[in-house]
Amino acid sequence: MLAATAFALPSAGATTPAAGSAKATPEAVASVTAALGADSTAGSYYDSATKTTVVNVTSQAAADTVRAAGATPRLVAHSSAQLAKAGDATKATDIAGTAWSVDPRTDTLEVSVDSRVTDAQLAALTKATASYGDAVHISRVAGTFSLRLSGGDPILTTQWRCSVGFNVRSGSTYYFLTAGHCTQGYPNYYTSSGTYIGPTVGTSFPGNDYGIVRYDSSVAHDGTVGSQDITSAANAYVGESVKRRGSTTGIHSGTVQALNATVNYGADGIVSGLIKTNVCAEPGDSGGSLYDGTKAIGLTSGGSGNCSSGGTTYFQPVTEALSAYGVSVF
Repeated sequence: MLAATAFALPSAGATTPAAGSAKATPEAVASVTAALGADSTAGSYYDSATKTTVVNVTSQAAADTVRAAGATPRLVAHSSAQLAKAGDATKATDIAGTAWSVDPRTDTLEVSVDSRVTDAQLAALTKATASYGDAVHISRVAGTFSLRLSGGDPILTTQWRCSVGFNVRSGSTYYFLTAGHCTQGYPNYYTSSGTYIGPTVGTSFPGNDYGIVRYDSSVAHDGTVGSQDITSAANAYVGESVKRRGSTTGIHSGTVQALNATVNYGADGIVSGLIKTNVCAEPGDSGGSLYDGTKAIGLTSGGSGNCSSGGTTYFQPVTEALSAYGVSVF
């Protein structure tokens, strides 16, 4: 059982605002969190009501460091290290139709199970995580977690349809990024009218969910998502307002709910390090763009629900794909 540690701080869940805390950048928060380590922190999020960046901490010393960096410290019971162990226990059950991520706002590991998960499997999952007490919260979601094909501007192979995530380049050579489950087998890609675009030159799935296709033809391409110009890439943060574009459902908006999420897609494999959002998506939106204004954020991986009743969608962080292939947005 995880136990709360007693400290000379406000009661668990309380925040201690500091002047200028709204000025803490995501990069500054990431730096101070990394320096403090997983035993002293438990994630961070942007509080739109107070316009402050909140960093969960487990000690007075950590709170002082966070406050000095311009963010707001918040005492919590469970550290990132403890919640990670709960995540490992969840993964070890290897139950298809499960997804899990840390919600820094509740300081819990949120585990979602879809309609495929039987009562017996749910009982096994509950037993496997019971020793972590209230650090783990398990709930059912409608539908099933599935990979979503196409989205954004449509792109096709001879067998399936996916979407351009973001156009990128390395020197004078141009490419586009899309979901890794779209680039398995290194297929050639074509426009919806049948014009040849080029070959897949890199793919990573499962584990990750990104791939890259080279432009080997005169097909026009630019650095936009629809009418939105994309000029840079950034890591997501919890509480961030984002938009997603897909060819099936167009543009929809929502917020980032969690980072470093894991989804067990069943026979399709397990993907980790994902961005969890409440932005809806439907089959036909795979590989599409997640963005915040001019910033590229992620590539549509999969999720549950739909755009009529709402749902949960997970995204591959785009910064990881850019780094893996040595390319940049433009």
